[in-house]
Amino acid sequence: GRERMFEHFSRTLEIPVSVIRLNYACEPRYGVLVDIAQRVWNNEPVDVSMGFFNIIWQGDANAMTIQSFDHASTPPWFVNITGPERLSIRDTAQKFGERLGRDVDLTGAETDTALLSDSSQAMGLFGRPRTEVETLMGWIAEWIRRGGENLGKPTKFESRDGKF
Repeated sequence: GRERMFEHFSRTLEIPVSVIRLNYACEPRYGVLVDIAQRVWNNEPVDVSMGFFNIIWQGDANAMTIQSFDHASTPPWFVNITGPERLSIRDTAQKFGERLGRDVDLTGAETDTALLSDSSQAMGLFGRPRTEVETLMGWIAEWIRRGGENLGKPTKFESRDGKF
């Protein structure tokens, strides 16, 4: 609905628009990586049913969003912004277990579908994100280990019913 609203006013009022489809932006206080790492740190089960996900560091997402202004148009220009990697929830949880020195409790089984975005258009225009996934995971693990603040807003990335 939100995209349709921007599209409507772009067309009817001839306002150039870039519609950013972002999933999932992360930083040490928020994001899918934080959700997974927090569960590992707290010895809570990590549901692997979604199977896979994309992420991008919030700073890189902001940089790409600013660069998208050059492509704003009427009708709107659409772009997916996320990292190029397809990450496994299972592998990510296990890597956090190693980084945080915790056993990992996995639950569920990977399904055939996942919410993923194709960021090839953004990569072609703006280049790869500067911050690698492994670097971001290190920042997040260290932040959690030190007791850093969490925004307390889970992404609910594992939701398969569209209710977030």
